[in-house]
Amino acid sequence: MYPEIMANDNQDLTSRIPQRPGIHDVRAKPSSDGCRRCFDVRLGWTAFYLMLVVLFNCQAGAAETLHLAVQKTGTFAWELAIIRARGLEKKAGLDIQVTELGSSEAVKIALLGRSADIILSDWLWVARQRHLGGRLVFSPYSTALGAVMVRAGSTIKDLAGLKGKTIAVAGGPLDKSWLLLQAFAREKHFAIASEANVIYGAPALLFQKAVNGEADATLTYWNFCVSLESRGFRRLIEMEEVEKRLGAKGPVAMIGYVFDESYARTHAATLARFFKIAAEAKEILAHSDADWETIARQNGISGEAQLALYKKSYSDGIPRRPLEEEAADAKVLYHALVQTGGADFAGLAKEFDEETYYKGRVGLAPREN
Repeated sequence: MYPEIMANDNQDLTSRIPQRPGIHDVRAKPSSDGCRRCFDVRLGWTAFYLMLVVLFNCQAGAAETLHLAVQKTGTFAWELAIIRARGLEKKAGLDIQVTELGSSEAVKIALLGRSADIILSDWLWVARQRHLGGRLVFSPYSTALGAVMVRAGSTIKDLAGLKGKTIAVAGGPLDKSWLLLQAFAREKHFAIASEANVIYGAPALLFQKAVNGEADATLTYWNFCVSLESRGFRRLIEMEEVEKRLGAKGPVAMIGYVFDESYARTHAATLARFFKIAAEAKEILAHSDADWETIARQNGISGEAQLALYKKSYSDGIPRRPLEEEAADAKVLYHALVQTGGADFAGLAKEFDEETYYKGRVGLAPREN
């Protein structure tokens, strides 16, 4: 009821409604005409109020759609499964639409073609795109890297042993681990890209080729490395070791969430909500044996030892360093690539773009004690 409006619309009632500071006496009896007009006003305001309530509730209940393009065999799918199973996306007011693609290159095309809002990729690719005019930004996702894998009985003992051999590289010519490996090999006076036989492909395809003996060595992602180990392979060189040899002081999240600057400006709150639930999903997965048992069943992971290695590798890869430390090491690695890369890195600017990293609020996990 709105007695102030009643009095304004019905001047003859003003003198009949006893007024006290802060109190309106609703017991006063207006005339029948005044009562009718009073009722009409109240009915109109009630309808207007109900309309606002319905409109507000509709807007509040409408989840905001977020389009993700992910590699079908990537570990990001595990976290998305946790987000959905625990209702985290609904709690955050998000409707996450996922497009699964067969390779990292296809995922990049999806982002550049604006059919995806966010993808996972490496900051080297982001730096290259920024140099070419694309305004992409990067936010850390995982420090877990792969390795160069060879059969346990292989005669190849070190990187130099790959001269004249066939090495399969997961991803493509611009894959972050491949670029880092080339930079490290050049320091050893080994132009691996030209002195070895290189084949590229999706990680799942190259995994099968490695098992079938179609390559002497395979540079692949960490989860495929674990699977190869269970099939009689060993690590020739870890990519984390390559990072350290190139000057990094700590684990660097080469892989991260990648999105456009313009999207970040217009959807900062959406990104903040997404990063928050993504970090929550990471922590759940890092400590949940039940969820890992589900992953094991779905991915054909056999044996407790193999599953424990999967869980440890994943958990160790959760970024926990301050963004400033990550960016500082990224700058060191970038300079190493540019200095040793030669023509292979012609697409990279001489200096690392400080705006490569997204400075907005992200849900990175806290340091573990």
